[in-house]
Amino acid sequence: MAGGSAADLGPTAVVKVFSAGTAGCVADLVTFPLDTAKVRLQVQGESKALPKGQKAAYRGVFGTIITIVRTEGPRNLYNGLLAGLHRQMCFASVRIGLYDTMKQLYAHGAESMYPGLGTRLLAGSTTGAMAVAFAQPTDVVKVRFQAQVHQPENGSVKRYSSTTEAYRTIARVEGLKGLWKGCLLNIARNAIVNCSELVTYDIIKEQILKNKLMTDNMPCHFTAAFAAGFCTTVVASPVDVVKTRFMNSVPGQYGGAANCALTMLLKEGPSAFYKGFMPSFLRLGSWNIVMFVSYEQIQRAVVRFQRRLASERFD
Repeated sequence: MAGGSAADLGPTAVVKVFSAGTAGCVADLVTFPLDTAKVRLQVQGESKALPKGQKAAYRGVFGTIITIVRTEGPRNLYNGLLAGLHRQMCFASVRIGLYDTMKQLYAHGAESMYPGLGTRLLAGSTTGAMAVAFAQPTDVVKVRFQAQVHQPENGSVKRYSSTTEAYRTIARVEGLKGLWKGCLLNIARNAIVNCSELVTYDIIKEQILKNKLMTDNMPCHFTAAFAAGFCTTVVASPVDVVKTRFMNSVPGQYGGAANCALTMLLKEGPSAFYKGFMPSFLRLGSWNIVMFVSYEQIQRAVVRFQRRLASERFD
């Protein structure tokens, strides 16, 4: 940086965007089977209620994973992974990477170490909405892939054979608006998720450091990320279930997101909104831990590299 020393270099917005996208991909690679199990549990029962005496195909997180491995093969646990990685590079990089930038913007450039809660919530809502605006097609394709069951012997075949084919088929059959299906619902969901996730992590980490309970290292990041994952799951689960159902639905199945929620309530009861809660928590808790720890470490690694380059230049 011009006019400064190597020691003055901190993570820039570009570094944060890159670090967030990369950390999101790392977290998806680690936790994707849990996300697939969550989606399968959430869409279970959406077509018709189970007859009396008939057991659900999927029961519990690990039961769902075992059933998928046994009936479809282990590869199907990673159905939609490519779309998931596309999503994180577009999505996490914006909603997480630009959070600090938006926080400073809403604080009007104030150098206060502790911005107000309103400023943080506004920053989280903004970056969540921005991310959905251009990453929604990747989320639609990811959910469709994860929800599809491949059991030819039972007459169940895949809706899409590849990620590229899924994008093309959805655009051709449902129009471009099909790729942005559930966009408004997803904006609402991600405003909630971003506020719960980022603001919780931000505040808990800040309080840990402020009260000198831990130093700014992995145990601190782990603790804050675990708490953020739990809070996010509790708050966002109902919206997440409706989002998954609506994005996975065939054209005409629901009149809209509100109709989807009402249909779930009438057919399956209030508990339907917390279907897949345990896999959601396991997934979000582990995803937050892997993502935030990776995010902090990748940022530091890039900054160290920049400082080394700057030191060489100053020397």
